[in-house]
Amino acid sequence: MRISFWMKHPVYTVRPLDSVRHAREILTAKRVNQLPVVVDGRVVGIISDRDVRDVFPSVVAPPPSHHRPRTPTGDPAVVTVEMAMTTNVLTLTPTDSVTDAARLMRSERIGAVPIVEAGRLVGILTRSDLLDCLVDAISTNATLPVS
Repeated sequence: MRISFWMKHPVYTVRPLDSVRHAREILTAKRVNQLPVVVDGRVVGIISDRDVRDVFPSVVAPPPSHHRPRTPTGDPAVVTVEMAMTTNVLTLTPTDSVTDAARLMRSERIGAVPIVEAGRLVGILTRSDLLDCLVDAISTNATLPVS
């Protein structure tokens, strides 16, 4: 089964110099957990809801560990997406299989994979999309073993 059938498009995105506050507003309004960071249609990073939460200061959070790189904190309207995003983004193509995507997401412990074609963002596949695919496969094939 190909990713093209299950991926979401168009994709909600942000730019590197957008504020983290702006990214949070999109994540909340669109009810998504990841936003590809795009420049001229090309993926240059990805920012997750966890990345955004790490930027927003908390009065109850313990001080950062000396063993973990410090995430930028401060005014989320000033901190840019570029300062908080992940830059080594794993991507797949629309013709890759959903099985390959599931294996990649499981092995790398990531919640979404941007889908690119000819170097340009064309969709995104999330854990929720994989669950939809699984539900569809189970409901259309009663011979699958259940154990």
